[in-house]
Amino acid sequence: MKKLPDVQANYPDIPLNLTRVGVTNVKKLVEVARKGKRPIVLISTFDIFVDLPSERKGANLSRNFEAINEVLEEAVSSPIYEIESLCEAVANRLLGCHEYAKKAEVRMRSEYTIKRVSPVTKTSCQDMVEIFAEAVSYRDPEFRSKKVVGAEVVGMTVCPCAQGIMRARAIEEMRKVGIPDDKIEAFLQRMPMPSHNQRGRGRIAIQVHNSERVSLSKIIEIIESSMSAQIYEVLKRDDEALMVYQAHLNPKFVEDCVRTMAYKIVSEFSYLPDDAVVTIAQINEESIHHHNAFAERIATIGELRQELNIK
Repeated sequence: MKKLPDVQANYPDIPLNLTRVGVTNVKKLVEVARKGKRPIVLISTFDIFVDLPSERKGANLSRNFEAINEVLEEAVSSPIYEIESLCEAVANRLLGCHEYAKKAEVRMRSEYTIKRVSPVTKTSCQDMVEIFAEAVSYRDPEFRSKKVVGAEVVGMTVCPCAQGIMRARAIEEMRKVGIPDDKIEAFLQRMPMPSHNQRGRGRIAIQVHNSERVSLSKIIEIIESSMSAQIYEVLKRDDEALMVYQAHLNPKFVEDCVRTMAYKIVSEFSYLPDDAVVTIAQINEESIHHHNAFAERIATIGELRQELNIK
């Protein structure tokens, strides 16, 4: 058979290095093993890149699909336990396929289903969270990788500022109708004041090394517990009453959410090394404004430990 020309190997009209060349939005079925339980099946989306030297016209993109297919096929005999390790395996395979590349990068995101039971009526429902992983593999100066794993979770926040204003207004109105201050204070201790609510989106990404494992379930739990309340797809009236009541007992600014997540990350993942980089972000979708509120912290675990005085 006549050998077809490799057009991508030609010299380009404009010789310039490119940081990323690849394919995005590649959908694959990924099976993640769990010890003693049935595997989790994820419909996942991948973005796959390599760098491109200035002397090549293009990258052999079909090799990206070959690399991910080979790794997923091998997972049938050697189960995948961490999605970040899957990304790393694909990135390493890319460097083998693209001999001209010095760096390979793989990003994966999936929707993960969580089974929940509502707090009062014990109604069963399912909620979705986004999980993601990234891996970057380098050929030079020595073969090495960086991995990241994380999640983004939706919850509920209650604005402390508006609640404080409503509390002051309630005190003023109750005094006008002759209610003594001690009874006003006793009432306010038992019944939190109204405020405007926000749909919050918390996001945590943690860098991990080869010997470390970070529980995605724990990341999800940290994000949810750092907001005013978690949300449920299905709530009966008794559930809704309790959830709204508890949320208003726990008002949170967007900044509070990020700081709470940071504290819990350092406490829960005490085994992570000081140089592990953590990205923590919160977006609150405002209900009485057109804009959203945002806060973020990017730091190493060591920096967070020092600031929070947690050994």
